[in-house]
Amino acid sequence: MPYPSQIDRDTIVAQALTLVEVQGATTLTLGKVAAALGVKAPSLYRYVDSKAALIRAVNEVTLAQLFAELDTATDASADPEAQFLALALAYRRFAHAHPQTYVLAFTTPDERPDENLLVQMVLPIQRIMAQISGDGQSLAALRGALALIHGFVMLELNRQLQRGGDLDLAFAQSVSAYLAGWRVVGSAESEAQPMQMQLNLPL
Repeated sequence: MPYPSQIDRDTIVAQALTLVEVQGATTLTLGKVAAALGVKAPSLYRYVDSKAALIRAVNEVTLAQLFAELDTATDASADPEAQFLALALAYRRFAHAHPQTYVLAFTTPDERPDENLLVQMVLPIQRIMAQISGDGQSLAALRGALALIHGFVMLELNRQLQRGGDLDLAFAQSVSAYLAGWRVVGSAESEAQPMQMQLNLPL
């Protein structure tokens, strides 16, 4: 049994992550985390002083783990479409491996991590998308891609894709088709830029 002095925030959050995956987010309490660690609930208060703070910490770790998985999935030597498809597949694998904490992270907006942290996490993905869609369209393209990936994953986790077929193939095809559409937009933007520069030349 650990002594209270041996409990730290990382240990508490790790135990909470385990409990959420095993028992679901709705049953999570500081008391249950403390009991699983073999200490009294007040021992946790110096690190997380409420259930909301605990959920926020769990969400922060979950999203950090997700983006770490995406980072390791990226092969900088591959073309942008292949890089983004690899990211999408890694994203889906993570959600399926951590369904409860993944859903919790995206359904508790009041307990989201710091917005600046989230932006820093997603910027490398936007830079890959910019190579496909063009810089000017990269944010819109990124938002659409994440909506596609997240929506597909949430439908799967809620068992709403029930009409058969190969969901692995359907997912990859959907992402690839989306990227192909933005590649057309990006190519048009690239072709338009020299003309715009020419028109801006002084007469």
